[in-house]
Amino acid sequence: MPLRIEDYAVIGDTQTAALVGNDGSIDWLCLPRFDSGAIFAALLGEPEHGRWQIAPATPIRAVRRRYRGDTLVLETEFDTDEGTVRLVDFMPPRGEAADVVRIVEGVHGRVPMRMDLRLRFDYGHVVPWVRRVDTDTVAIAGPDAVWLRTPVALHGENLATVADFSVGAGFHVPFVLTWRESHLPTPHPVDPIVALEGTVSYWEEWIAGCKYEGPWREAVIRSLLTLKALTYGPTGGIVAAATTSLPEELGGVRNWDYRYCWLRDATITLQSLMYAGFVDEARAWRSWLLRAIAGDPSQLQIMYGVAGERLLTERIAEWLPGYCGKPVRIGNAASEQFQLDVYGEVMDALHQARKAGLEYDQHTWDLQRALMSFVSENWTRPDDGIWEVRGGAQQFTHSKLMAWVAADRAVKDAEQFGQTGPVEQWRELREQIRADILAKGWDPIRNTFTQYYGSVELDASLLMVPLVGFLPATDERVRGTVAAIERELMTDGFVQRYTQQPQQHPDTTVDGLPPGEGSFLACTFWLAQNYALMGRVDEARELFERLLALRNDVGLLSEEYDSDARRLVGNFPQAFSHVPLIDTARHLADAMGPEENRPRE
Repeated sequence: MPLRIEDYAVIGDTQTAALVGNDGSIDWLCLPRFDSGAIFAALLGEPEHGRWQIAPATPIRAVRRRYRGDTLVLETEFDTDEGTVRLVDFMPPRGEAADVVRIVEGVHGRVPMRMDLRLRFDYGHVVPWVRRVDTDTVAIAGPDAVWLRTPVALHGENLATVADFSVGAGFHVPFVLTWRESHLPTPHPVDPIVALEGTVSYWEEWIAGCKYEGPWREAVIRSLLTLKALTYGPTGGIVAAATTSLPEELGGVRNWDYRYCWLRDATITLQSLMYAGFVDEARAWRSWLLRAIAGDPSQLQIMYGVAGERLLTERIAEWLPGYCGKPVRIGNAASEQFQLDVYGEVMDALHQARKAGLEYDQHTWDLQRALMSFVSENWTRPDDGIWEVRGGAQQFTHSKLMAWVAADRAVKDAEQFGQTGPVEQWRELREQIRADILAKGWDPIRNTFTQYYGSVELDASLLMVPLVGFLPATDERVRGTVAAIERELMTDGFVQRYTQQPQQHPDTTVDGLPPGEGSFLACTFWLAQNYALMGRVDEARELFERLLALRNDVGLLSEEYDSDARRLVGNFPQAFSHVPLIDTARHLADAMGPEENRPRE
């Protein structure tokens, strides 16, 4: 039986990340970066597909975990009859090579320990050649090489490298795993204690730049650290999650690869970082965005690789059984979809960057004008929508809303920042899209906006109507939509993305897949923000607190929550959950009030 998703914590070096279980196992690690082939893939398979476990060799009575202060250094304490040990896990900031450091510290007593290292390259598919070179254990397969350095005696056992040792109070036993390209020279050894001190200092110095001083600071700080952990430092891109194929429904087929950078996240990520004082990260993210989307606007993708790669072909890793079932996907076919809303997201992100005072140049505006030309000519096309449906394109109301945002931000950039362009055409386009949405996306009988034109289904993405400034939250159409979502899309007090069984297709959802997924955490955060904008502050706070209670013991969230199983589901940790957490805290904390808090108009 695999660990629950919430049983994991994340460590990282701002170029990749690893998931560490509360049983002392690292079950997921891709090197040298997020979307590389995994060398530990037990999360999606069996231990034989690669894992690294260090744990007491005697029965464990209790486990406690925490991050060391405001850092990404994880501490796990195991209580046994023989005593207590602490396992310290971290990835130092990337230097000559990529390192994972694990230090076993004796707290009291003397505890027998067991280390089991099963290295498998290419998502558990390749068993490396392992040999001793001086005092190092070296594993090589094709382009990859890994060095394990430790003072304890190692031996081979069933295609694994194992060690039996014990640690007493006041002593420590280090293990350092280092990856480097196999054709390069042996990397220099890392001093684990010096690396620990340097890693703690790195995270403490970074988070010291945080300007957030409002309530729920602990949750906001942990979310900011998580976003930083999901950052690919060399380019500034931020991946949606560290994992692939963790299911949105246990045993289901909604298993997607989230180790890529979504344009849709651009605006809220930029705003969250800038609001908290991290202007350098916001600038780097914006620079990544501009490089990624450069070129013909008709070729704009909804997502890219961490360096801006466009070819993200989806394939199935048939040899992996998956987390609670197949498929295990590598790559994401949704990268080939047409999603109109991302044009609005990009225009909004760059508008918000200007409002925040980030520098810009004429080339940026020239690109935006090209994007607006495409929107003007293509906004009436059906698309695949915010939820990346695989059941056929529709005239999604949210997509039209974001086309309106594109026109609105183009006009505002001209009015507020003196940018030149066909402003009157953009004003006319803005009014045309607005009228179209109000005429075709609004159901006056049910008193709600609908998922797509002519449908009766609901969609939680319509909670964005007041958040992007299309209508005020006090408008009766917004109130009606919120009431409909409360009535029809809430499960156990949390919001689902859309109607699970549309009347037109009772055996599927709009995305062409069987119904049955968890409540979507970002949508629930959006509902809390709507409450705040509507003046329902007590309800907003209550819902926000219930969302915070879903975080695991170290403050992390996945994408969704299964109310029946009472478990986190979906890829983990999920940026699209932690960003709206920060955003909602911001709404509720600022004394000026929510509308001034999140000025997306």
